[in-house]
Amino acid sequence: MADQNLNITAYLKTQCGWSEGVRAIMRKHELAFEEKDIIANPAFRWEMEQRSGQPLSPCVVVNDVMLADVSGDEVEAYLTEKGLIGGTEKAADAPTGSSCTDEQHAAMDQAAGKIKFVG
Repeated sequence: MADQNLNITAYLKTQCGWSEGVRAIMRKHELAFEEKDIIANPAFRWEMEQRSGQPLSPCVVVNDVMLADVSGDEVEAYLTEKGLIGGTEKAADAPTGSSCTDEQHAAMDQAAGKIKFVG
């Protein structure tokens, strides 16, 4: 069971392999967290960049500690190393350390109004 004293905010993209990896770790460990979608709300991107000092995502804040440009695997390792979560036999329900697929990039481009023509 998750430590109920954790305060987690995750700056994630709507569709992104790295972001889904962070979400998968949160689900795996049943961790409550606030998700701030930096694609759907540009103000969250600005907030993330101000807090992290850099533009890459995902960024996860755990009890006021910024983990900038991290994978789900890195978030899980940090939480485990600091004793904030215990071990679990449960497997993550999505890859926790992989980049976006071409389809995810295309969906993000389309959502941002960038239509790519191939051919």
